[in-house]
Amino acid sequence: MVHIVDFVNVSLSGLESSPVAQSLAGLRANEARYFKNKYNHDFAVIPAAESKDKVDFVNNVLLKERNLVISSKPLETSEFVVEGIRFTYVFYESGLGINVMYTLDNPKKRAVGFKLSEGMEVPEELEPKFKFARQKSKLAGTIRGSFFVIKGEY
Repeated sequence: MVHIVDFVNVSLSGLESSPVAQSLAGLRANEARYFKNKYNHDFAVIPAAESKDKVDFVNNVLLKERNLVISSKPLETSEFVVEGIRFTYVFYESGLGINVMYTLDNPKKRAVGFKLSEGMEVPEELEPKFKFARQKSKLAGTIRGSFFVIKGEY
């Protein structure tokens, strides 16, 4: 079932099992606001159980690019194309949000981004490999983020 994320009235819908559900909902709403403001795109999510292909895509990129396996349960996904860029998101129970930004016509502008919800620890699988910068958000509090450039074709 598709759910359009409302960034004015932040909802915990679909994220209730997360120990940091409120800040994860804020992180998701922060992403929704960004895409609405920058691209006039409504950010829609679906349960991960109904979108295994999107979870598998993100897992495949992480495994092949950096030999990473995320241990947390995926809760929701989103996938869309705006201005020639395919964005694939997975939001995890731990409070982690991962996005794959995959330009369709420029292999030099492809990356994986990690965002950590306020209140969560850096996942063990990411801690030794990535440094996280802090960003303030009215919707999500303090978001910590990192990324890496994708080298392969997917």
